[in-house]
Amino acid sequence: MPATKPVRNYGIDLLRVIACYMVMQIHTGEFYYIGPTGNVLNTNDAGIVGWYNSFFRICVPLFVVISGFFLFPVGDTRAFFKKRLSRVVVPFVLWCMLYAFYYHFTAGADLQTTFIHILHIPVNYGTEIGHLWFVYMLIGIYLFAPVLSPWIERADRKGMELYLVLWAISLSLPFIHLVFPEVLGECAWNRTPLLYYFSGLLGYVILACYIKNFHMQARAWNIPLGIALIVVGYVITALVFEQRLASEKMVSTLELSWGFDTINVAMMAAGTILIFKNVKFKNTNSPFARIVAGISSISYGIYLAHIMVLNFFYQLLNPYFGTAAIKIPLIALCTFITTCILVKLLSLLPKSKWLIG
Repeated sequence: MPATKPVRNYGIDLLRVIACYMVMQIHTGEFYYIGPTGNVLNTNDAGIVGWYNSFFRICVPLFVVISGFFLFPVGDTRAFFKKRLSRVVVPFVLWCMLYAFYYHFTAGADLQTTFIHILHIPVNYGTEIGHLWFVYMLIGIYLFAPVLSPWIERADRKGMELYLVLWAISLSLPFIHLVFPEVLGECAWNRTPLLYYFSGLLGYVILACYIKNFHMQARAWNIPLGIALIVVGYVITALVFEQRLASEKMVSTLELSWGFDTINVAMMAAGTILIFKNVKFKNTNSPFARIVAGISSISYGIYLAHIMVLNFFYQLLNPYFGTAAIKIPLIALCTFITTCILVKLLSLLPKSKWLIG
C-alpha cells in the first residue's frame, strides 16, 4: 500500500510563524537595554522592553518543542543524520560566511579579519553573530536524539512525568541560587551536580513528546490551564526583570528571569503549546493557511537571515520615533515581513535548500 501522507498540524505551523516573529522582536528590543559593553541601559525604553518582550522569551523554547514533535522515532541513524544535519549545518556554514562578508562591507572589517572569521567557523560561528548560538544547541539535540529515541518510544506516562518534575526543579535553580549559591553537589570543582543531566533545553524535547503521546487530544482544561500558565509565568518573568533593572549593571545578571532554562519561561511555553496544539483551519486552502504553511516551511532560513534585515530597519526607522513602545513592534514587524519575502524569493532558486534549509 502507498504511504499515507501525514496530516499537517496547522496549529504547530502557526506557532512556528509566531515564534519567528517573537525572535525578531526580542532582537529588536536589545537595542534599547543593552549597552556597547554588555552594560545595562537603565532608561524608560529599557523598562518598555521588559514589559513588551518578557512573554516573547518563549521563542527559542517553542522552536525546541516544535522540533521535539517531529524528531522521533529515530530509525536509521545514518539516514537521520544525513537528512537532519545536512539541512541544518550547510545553511549555517553558508550564512556564517555571508555574515563575515556582511560585516566587511557594513562595519569596515578588513579582508584579513573577514577570512579569519570564516576560518573560525568550526570553533564558534566565525563572526560574532549572537543569534547563531541556537544552531549549535539544535545540532546537539539532533546528535543526542538517537540515544534518546529508544527511551522515548518505550517510556510510559509516569516515567516521562518523573523526568519533567526533575527538570522543573532544575529550572528553579536560578532562583534558588539567589538564596543558596551552591546546592545539590555544586561547588568550584564540580560542574555536574545532582540534576545536571535533567537540566537545559533538552527538557523541552521531552515536554513535546509527553504532550504528543498523552495530551494531544483536545480537552476542556487545555485552554484555561494554558492561559493560567502564561499569566503566572509572564508576571514572574516581567516583574523580576523590572525589579532587577534598577540595580543590575550588566545584562548577564539582569536577565535572570529571561533565561530559556527557567521555570517561569517553561510555564509560558507549556501554556502556549496547550493552547495552540489543537488549532485547526477550517479551510486549509485559504490564503492565510497557505501563507502560514509557506512561512513555516522556510522558518530556518528566516531565522538565519533576519539580523541583516533588522539592522537595516533599525537604522532606517529608529531616528523617527521617540519611544521604544512604537519602535520595537514597528521595526520587528518590518523585519519579519521583509525577511519572509526575501527568503521566499531565495527559496525559488535552484538548490535553495542548501541556503535556507
